[in-house]
Amino acid sequence: MDIKQLNDEGRELWNRKARFWDELQGDSGNVFHRRLVEPSVLQLLELRAGESVLDAGCGNGALTRRLARAGAVVTAFDFSAVMIELARERSRAAGDNVDYQLIDATDEAAMLQLGERRFDAITCSMTLMDIPAVDPLFAAASQLLKPAGRFVFSTMHPAFNSNNPIFLHEKEDRDGVVRDYFSVKLRAYLDMPPVKGSGAPGEPTPHYYYHRSLSELLGAAFAAGFVLDALLEPAFEAEVKDSATSLDWSRFRQFPPILSGRLRLS
Repeated sequence: MDIKQLNDEGRELWNRKARFWDELQGDSGNVFHRRLVEPSVLQLLELRAGESVLDAGCGNGALTRRLARAGAVVTAFDFSAVMIELARERSRAAGDNVDYQLIDATDEAAMLQLGERRFDAITCSMTLMDIPAVDPLFAAASQLLKPAGRFVFSTMHPAFNSNNPIFLHEKEDRDGVVRDYFSVKLRAYLDMPPVKGSGAPGEPTPHYYYHRSLSELLGAAFAAGFVLDALLEPAFEAEVKDSATSLDWSRFRQFPPILSGRLRLS
């Protein structure tokens, strides 16, 4: 299956389950978003009121609305028409002024129509692993940003939260004390094909995940003229008490499930 076919199927899948994800994320995102994703993105973004920000792959707009409330002038896009309409509904209800656009992150020309050298910053939160080709996004971003602009991303950590990691829970009785140990097992890192996976318990359809090694992911950004000047690896500091599973990421506190970085034009 080629990139266009993968992308078209991915769009159909996201349109079908957009309402599930909208309810899951709500107005301010789920626990994963609130504790790991948003704090790390905002820390790297160093947003100043009045800045023009583009939120690429915005989903239901949880981060988008946070940026708008922080004083940014926000444009946001996603390739799912259903998701974009749900994001608009939430922003209208909250009174947030956001310009939502239906744009595909694999379409460089469509992204460039937003206006070259228009944005102070671009955010791309938990989207890169859902895109079959990231080169068009980085290429467009290098032209959409002002010369001193920055591109802040968060994605599944390629070294730990790759396509379908295996979670292990072991108990050991040492000197009469029983201890729990949690570890992550991976079968591959450098070469993994796209796989369909469930992003949340109970979702109606799995969607494609695209694993990229660090060198592949960052190499695409470097090829577009970016340099990496900051990197965070957020992990849970405590267990989530109301977790739906006993083997969720909050029990694996030595392994960051998220990689967040800041890119600047070289």
